[in-house]
Amino acid sequence: MKIGFIGAGSMASALARGLHEPAFVFDVQAERAEALARQVGGEALDSGRSVAERADVVVLAHKPVHLEEAADGVAGTAKAVASIVAATSVARLESVYRDTPVYRFIPNIPVEVGRGVLCYVPGTLAKEGPEEELLRLLGRCGTVLQLDEPLLEPATALMSCGPAFIALVVEAMADAGSRHGLDPDVARRLVVETMAGSAAFLDATDLDAEGLRGRVATPGGLTEQGLRVLEDQGLRDAFDAAIDLVVEATTR
Repeated sequence: MKIGFIGAGSMASALARGLHEPAFVFDVQAERAEALARQVGGEALDSGRSVAERADVVVLAHKPVHLEEAADGVAGTAKAVASIVAATSVARLESVYRDTPVYRFIPNIPVEVGRGVLCYVPGTLAKEGPEEELLRLLGRCGTVLQLDEPLLEPATALMSCGPAFIALVVEAMADAGSRHGLDPDVARRLVVETMAGSAAFLDATDLDAEGLRGRVATPGGLTEQGLRVLEDQGLRDAFDAAIDLVVEATTR
């Protein structure tokens, strides 16, 4: 399957690198398209139409406000369209790309290293296009989860914004360790490896977060006391507020 990208920003670049496939790339900033094409062994092209003519699936990775503009020359030419454009529904995509199989995805940055999440909503003509092959291809980049479209907003708050939220947790924990004498790089490595191991443990034990807490925090022990401090200091409230903000902003 030949993949083409219209847009070569941060998320498009992460996805293209995670696929490990040559790609056709167009971006209004030609140097950005050329850089991404070099990285993936692909080819930078001079227009979205050129991408649509040569690719089996066109990945839309531009800003939402440019939907109609980007479709000029692509709509009616593209064989299939996979959108990672934020806040752009399947219905809106299909109103522009009529009679074309449309696939909507929300990926996150870890797709670049094969550990991402891609939330997926199929369009009405999805099965008439290369849906199965596309899902297998994107599966190289991580876990693909099909959702009802109204659930994309809360999912986005967790998995798309989540890497930044988690990075802040890493910074906060590592900084606390550094204050007690640990080398900052060692502190970050301790936190990252602990986070990775905890995620792997949860994945292997049916995502039982409460159970993991119970395994680590013996009654009356220091871990239990530390958890109580985090609760008292408003950790849950802070995450609730951050998730609420993202969901409310994306549903306006």
